[in-house]
Amino acid sequence: MEKLKPAKPAYQTIRLILGDQLNELHSWFSTSDPDVLYVVAEMQQETGYVRHHVQKVCAFFAAMSRFSARLSDLGHKVQYLTLDDTAHYQDLPALLSHLTTQHAVRYFEYQQPDEYRLQEQLGKLDLGEVKIAMFDTEHFFLAHADLPKYFKKNTSHKMEMFYRKMRKERDILMQDGAPLHGQWNFDQQNRNKLKAADIDEIPKPLLFSHDVQDILDRLDRHDIDTIGVSKTALIWPITRRESLELLDFFCKNMLPAFGTFQDSMTDQTEHSWTLYHSRLSFSLNAKLISPKEVVDAAITAFQQSSEIEIAQIEGFVRQILGWREFVRGIYWLNMPEYAEMNSLQAERPLPAFYWTGKTKMNCLSKTIEQSLDHAYAHHIQRLMVTGTFSLLVGVNPDEVDTWYLGIYIDAIEWVELPNTRGMSQAADNGIVATKPYAASGNYINKMSDYCRSCHYKVKEKTGSTACPYNSLYWHFMNRHRAQLKKNPRIGMVYKNWDKMGEEAQSLVLDRAEWCLEHLEEL
Repeated sequence: MEKLKPAKPAYQTIRLILGDQLNELHSWFSTSDPDVLYVVAEMQQETGYVRHHVQKVCAFFAAMSRFSARLSDLGHKVQYLTLDDTAHYQDLPALLSHLTTQHAVRYFEYQQPDEYRLQEQLGKLDLGEVKIAMFDTEHFFLAHADLPKYFKKNTSHKMEMFYRKMRKERDILMQDGAPLHGQWNFDQQNRNKLKAADIDEIPKPLLFSHDVQDILDRLDRHDIDTIGVSKTALIWPITRRESLELLDFFCKNMLPAFGTFQDSMTDQTEHSWTLYHSRLSFSLNAKLISPKEVVDAAITAFQQSSEIEIAQIEGFVRQILGWREFVRGIYWLNMPEYAEMNSLQAERPLPAFYWTGKTKMNCLSKTIEQSLDHAYAHHIQRLMVTGTFSLLVGVNPDEVDTWYLGIYIDAIEWVELPNTRGMSQAADNGIVATKPYAASGNYINKMSDYCRSCHYKVKEKTGSTACPYNSLYWHFMNRHRAQLKKNPRIGMVYKNWDKMGEEAQSLVLDRAEWCLEHLEEL
């Protein structure tokens, strides 16, 4: 009797799409191929490497699900796996081994991951006779393979020089080979404090409403440990269409004043958490939209509107074309050693109030509570409030990284790590920043109205009501003097410290020591 031949495999190729690779415009999707199965999977390994904000997990899972449905509508074969489907697989390689065997495919393909841990995991993948190939994500201005042309390992790089090079190469905000309006950077015009009249003009933000109760139920069912405030209605964009809608809203309503107030902070309005920021970072980092689309749309708005000045558009373009691409290069050229750097030898635990917001320091309380409520804070809140405080007290950068990576909806390690360990905590020996971003309460008072209703007095350095930032700032500068005194950007600080005299210095340091010993009481 003739043996029955095995059935022809339904697919020749499985293509993996990670949760931050929701790029509808990728060349993979230019045509539909019935021999290709796309796999999108919710994985416990992705929910557990740090404690994530519950809204962050919901946003990624909701966006992944909607993206899968969109691909199906476009004629692609898609298998979407929830936690219910993947919970019994130890990790991603175990799942992929099962799927490639189950479907008897000949090829497995994936896009270059943007996190080192996932690149290590997929780079070491062994699927037997299945041939494995990796593709670029086609998202960033710079292809992954081009990063070594712009960055070197263990080398200090200046973002400003990188930013200028990117603008020249791509002819962005340029005219006849020179920067538009004759100036590269309008940062000095991006540091205005919101006055009472300005606060009244802050636009109402565009928010969405997505029912994520099914995801929340799934997280409970699988005992996923999260942080932050759980909301059944998710306010973030989870599709390409919504992301483009938010981009258009920003260009029309926020961009005309974005640059002016991009560093400002306030707690005086229900829109304090949004201000004039685009809130496109989740859409960008999930790749629902591309940085080029965002920059092009903003520049088009600038060209068509007399209300948008050069300082507004330049400040925004600098964040996308400059900073975002810059930190990615820093990350990839310095990993994995970068994640272990601690050049200031900081070892203190992260204060418990970072998880609750329960502190008498109003700036920290408002910023942390906002982060827990919305999984969001803008760049100055992250850098100069929560970041500066952890720098001043000497928190171990491992704990700082864990907190930032977990609490923010847009936090993916490639963008988070250089911003925290490098820019915020000065733990990378100057690879990202030319000096530590240490500051006293004066900076927060200059850029916000937080100090107005604070328990502590921002003008005082000593005594029980003195703003902790003030004495902690001098304590930080004093204990790291040997390491920092040669920095030309810091020399004047030590001259001012020496002018205080020993008695005044002693009082300031005593106050700082008390604060360090009683952090949880501040």
